[in-house]
This record gives sequence, structure tokens and C-alpha cells, in this order.
Amino acid sequence: MSSEPAVKEEQKIAAEPKRGPEGGVSEKQEDLLAINTIRTLSMDAVQKANSGHPGTPMALAPVAYTLWSRFLRFNPKNPHWANRDRFVLSNGHASMLLYSLLHLFGYGLSLDELKNFRQWDSKTPGHPEYRLTEGVETTTGPLGQGVANSVGMAISERWLDSHFNKGDQKIVDYRIYAICGDGDLMEGVSQEAASIAGHLGLSNLLWIYDNNQITIEGNTSLAFSDDVGTRFLSYHWNVLRVSDANDVESIDRAIRTAQKETERPTLIILDSHIAWGAPNKQDTAAAHGEPLGEDEIKLAKKAYGWPEDAKFLVPQEVYDHLKPYADRGKKLEGDWNDKLNSYRSANADLAKEWDTLHAGKLPDGWDKDIPVFPADAKGMATRESNGKVLNAIAKNLPWLIGGAADLAPSTKTLINGAKGFEKGSYDGRNFHFGIREHAMGSILNGMALSGLRPYGATFLIFTDYMKPPVRLSALMELPVIFLYTHDSIGLGEDGPTHQPIEQMLGLRSVPRLIDFRPGDANEVAVAWKTILQLHNTPVAMALSRQGMPTFDRTKYASADGVAKGGYVLADSENPELILIGTGSEVQLCVSAYEELKKEGVRARVVSLPSWKLFQQQSQEYRDSVLPPAVRARVAVEAGTDLGWREHVGIDGEIIARSDFGASAPIKDLFKHFGFTVENVVAKSKVTLDRVRQGGKK
Repeated sequence: MSSEPAVKEEQKIAAEPKRGPEGGVSEKQEDLLAINTIRTLSMDAVQKANSGHPGTPMALAPVAYTLWSRFLRFNPKNPHWANRDRFVLSNGHASMLLYSLLHLFGYGLSLDELKNFRQWDSKTPGHPEYRLTEGVETTTGPLGQGVANSVGMAISERWLDSHFNKGDQKIVDYRIYAICGDGDLMEGVSQEAASIAGHLGLSNLLWIYDNNQITIEGNTSLAFSDDVGTRFLSYHWNVLRVSDANDVESIDRAIRTAQKETERPTLIILDSHIAWGAPNKQDTAAAHGEPLGEDEIKLAKKAYGWPEDAKFLVPQEVYDHLKPYADRGKKLEGDWNDKLNSYRSANADLAKEWDTLHAGKLPDGWDKDIPVFPADAKGMATRESNGKVLNAIAKNLPWLIGGAADLAPSTKTLINGAKGFEKGSYDGRNFHFGIREHAMGSILNGMALSGLRPYGATFLIFTDYMKPPVRLSALMELPVIFLYTHDSIGLGEDGPTHQPIEQMLGLRSVPRLIDFRPGDANEVAVAWKTILQLHNTPVAMALSRQGMPTFDRTKYASADGVAKGGYVLADSENPELILIGTGSEVQLCVSAYEELKKEGVRARVVSLPSWKLFQQQSQEYRDSVLPPAVRARVAVEAGTDLGWREHVGIDGEIIARSDFGASAPIKDLFKHFGFTVENVVAKSKVTLDRVRQGGKK
């Protein structure tokens, strides 16, 4: 493929005759009335809340209204219609723009909710939140995340199209539209996402860039002088420009031009004026993130020809004008349902898959080939057993798809026998995200929002490059699977730059995110069985580079306890000491247990692969695993010691790291830093003696 863009200059768009929702001429006065309603609702809501961002909704009302009224295919009475177009407001601080649209176009978001903007228990929070407000396709606010999500949505549409559409039997045919701002395009994640979108030729994707040249600190020229059009041309995007955000007909033509593009995603650069119509605040940073003030609002309303003292006014003519759009949506979905019914008759097996996928369920027999690993003292790295389990499931779960950030040979996360997802091969299941960890996480979120079951892999240390999408995945309760290998100083010679210390603690601290650090191959298998039944929960699984023994489950407990986050792996009658480990350090606990048993010490080994799942169990179960009366406890983990005190108590001992690692072979590192059986045994004896003598004073 040539590295040269197909078009070397952006295209400037001029107006053609205006179009209405069915392709006919629109009523200009009614359009303007609706646009000004969006503007005034936004101003009034921000003013009432005494908090928010009024300027961008005022500037973008014409483009948002044009997109929604003339192009966007949706049914407000069924916001979850599978073949709807997706709309993403990436500059989520302009949330009143979206809330005004949802209200006016019949999504059931009441005027009272707009009046309750940014208040407790409202459906109109400061930034749009997925699941909270019908019609919001993704949670946005951290800049760049929304546009990166939109790439995942576009990828999903292409995959669903390739997998389900058969000849004339087409049930997948939708587009993804995103509005973004200067801040979005400054963020690195948007550049990563734009690069891969252009590489993949996602022509179903359109970004509208609000080029208002204003940030909180002032004009963008303070820190931003990119030639955005040229940059996106180099990404293999189609680039269009509309020089006036109030020119509805030029906006109309630009969107129609974008829809004709078949090889590339499109960026429309829209030159706008923040707080358009406010005489003292237009084109100023003051209009970005604070209310305009009552006097300025009156002046802006006067400029619009609006009643100056009216608040939250929606003229009846606007409701009447927009009511047919709900009927249009109902017809669009009805026509599609007819296609779906015909499709069911011709493609019964695929139709069953479609229904299962969109119900958020798993197909029958999805877990039938998950292996049970035999005892093996040599064993294997959990990254290797993870690859085996992943492939066993992938055979029976077609929409389990994913890849790595250029590390698949190391993370062992390729689906065997599957093609790569590339331009012209959109049915592939192996994704090559490139060295773009941040975008990978955000793209995975977009894929999960589209009903797929995505996974993405990199080294655990590089979670630092992708924390924002991990956090947003948890906030949105998306079933994304984050696979992280090379999970400790056990990776050895690559040294401290690549050896994670604090990363597991960071992941464990994220609300709603389930952590897993399995201790052998069978714990990996049970972890996967657990993961895929968590339909509204993201998971982060940390896996080893080094080999680990596969425990003899006839001698030790079944790995089924992994599903509860922690379980008793090995035990003595009436134990007086508890050894707690995760991941590769469980084997140290087991070996120390055997040594202590020889010396007459009654010990118990607890494998604690998921702190979060263990915390979710009943107090009765947790006390059965970690009896409060047994105060002599030793925790072993080749990461930070922070957080472990909760599990070992005041009298316990923690064998962990409070500093970085070093570059050396794993045996030397573990010996130097105390991750040896001998040290675990010694610390256990000291701890037990201390408790016998009354504990720490």
C-alpha cells in the first residue's frame, strides 16, 4: 500500500440547495428556530447550574442539528436498535448540546432533566454517561476518548458486516459520527486512533472537528499550531472544510460528500465561533467553561431574536417540526426488522448468533473445550496457558476478538488459524493495534459498546500508557478483557523500566474492574470461565513470562475457588499460620507450606488471584478462607507491598517490593529480593513466634 494519501489537499465545501429529512427542501425558518432552541437551552441550563460549558453548544448547534435531522438514522423510541447510526460527542464538556438534542428529538429526556443539569440524581450529568442517559453511546469527557471509541465502533460495524451480511441479505449497515474539538485533537490518543483508522480504511467513520481555536487558557495559538488537515491527509483520511459553522447547507453538502467516500474515514474541519451570538463573550476563553451571566444571555437571545427573559423556552413549533423524526425512526427500524425477518429464514444459524450476541449472552457450548491441565512440576508460563485457553474458547465464541499492541508473539494472544483484521479483510479476528496502547484500550471500549467481546494485550508495565480507557471501561461497566503479561520482576533481564511494581495495585484500586493474577494453568482456565460470565464488568488479568508449576489438584484443592477470588489451596488441620500468594508467588507459598509441615507447623496456603472478587464474597466465606483468629499471616507478591496489610493484619508479614527491580536473570533477582522458599519459611517462623508472644506491641 502506498504511503502517499489518495487526495493531497483538503476540499473546501460550498453550499448546494438545502435538504430536508427525506431529501426535500427544508423549512429554513423552522430549522433556525430549532437551532436557536438548542443554543438557548444550553445557555439556560449552564446558567441555572452555575457550572458548565455554554460556548461550544452555541457554536455547534447548527452542525449537530443538521446531522441529527438530515442524516442520523435512529429511533428515539428504541435507542438500542442494533442498526442505528452512532453519534459520539467526544468533547463531552459540551454535554448540553447532546442533552438538548435528546430532548428535542424525542428520547424521553424531559425538560425538567435539562433544568436539573449537573445536579444530584439527574440524567444530565456534567459529562455524558453511558447507561445513565438513553441515547448516550459512550461516556466522554476525558478528551480524545470519544473519538478513539468511535474507531472501535467503526471497526465493529465492519466486522459485523463481514460476519453476518450474506449477499443481498444485509442486516448491518450503519455509520459512526463523532464531534470533536481542539482539545481532542491535541491529545495523543486521538492521533493514535486516527492513524489506525486511516490504515484500516474505515470509510464508515466521520469526525467533525470544531475548529474554534479556543481553550481554557486562551487562543489555541498558545500551544497548538498544527496543520490539522495535512496531518489527517497523512493518516490517509479524506479531509473536507466548511468555513462557516452557521452555513447549514455547506454542512449538509460536506456530510453527503463524506458519505460517498468508500476508501477512507473523513474529517470535516468546521470553522466556528465559540459562544456565537454573545456580543461580549464570543471567541473568548471566558465562554468555554463558565456561565455567560444573565446580562450576556439576554444580549445573546436578543441577537437570536429570542424572548430575552424567557428561560428554557421550547416553542411549540419546534416540537411540531421535530415530531416526524420519531415517526421516521420507527419506519427505519420497521423496514430493517422486515429485512431481519427475511434474513432469519435464509440464515438460521447466523440469526441465532446475532440474537445471542445482542442479548449479551454466550453461545451454547462456549466453554466445552477449555482444557484441564495435568499436574506438571515444570509447568508453563501463565501467558502460555492463557493462550491455550483463549484459543479453546475462541473456537466456540465467534465474537471473541482482539489482539495486542505489537506484542502478540510475546503475549501469546493470537487466535490460531484466524485472519488478521485489515483493510479488505474485515472478517479477521486478530487485531494488530500497533504500538498504540492508549488507543487500543479506547478502541476495545468502542468494540464492547457495539456488542463484541474484545480483548487486548500488552505488558503489565504499559498499563500506565492506557489507564484512561481502563478506568472508563469500568465506569461504563463494559465487558472488556485486558490481558497483561510480563507481570513482575520475574521478567528478568529487561530491567526496571519493564518490571511492574505498582501496576497491580493501581488496577486493583479501580472501582468495578476485576483483577486476576492466576497462580497456575488451571487457575487461568477457571479465571476465563469466570470472566466471560461477567457481562457488565471489565477484567484485567496479569500473566507471567516465566514458567510456573501446574499444581497437582489431587493433592491440593480444585482451582474452582478462583471464581470467588480467593480460596484455600493447601491446608492443615486447625492451622496456626496462613501463607497468602498470587500469581507466580503461590508456588513459593506451597513449597514453604511443605517445608513448614515437615517441621510440625500447621500452615494453610491461600491463593488470592482476585482481590476484587474476594471482597465481593460474603463475610462468612472470607472468614472461612482467612479466619480472623489466625493472626500469623505472610503475604508474598513480587510487586508493591501497599494494600496487603488489609489481608495480613497488623501482626502479619509482607514479602514484596517497596522499590524498583533491576536487570538480571530471574533467579538472581528473586534471591536478592527475598522471593525464595527459604525466606518465606524464615519470615513465617518469625511471624508465628511474634503472634505466640502476643503480637506487635
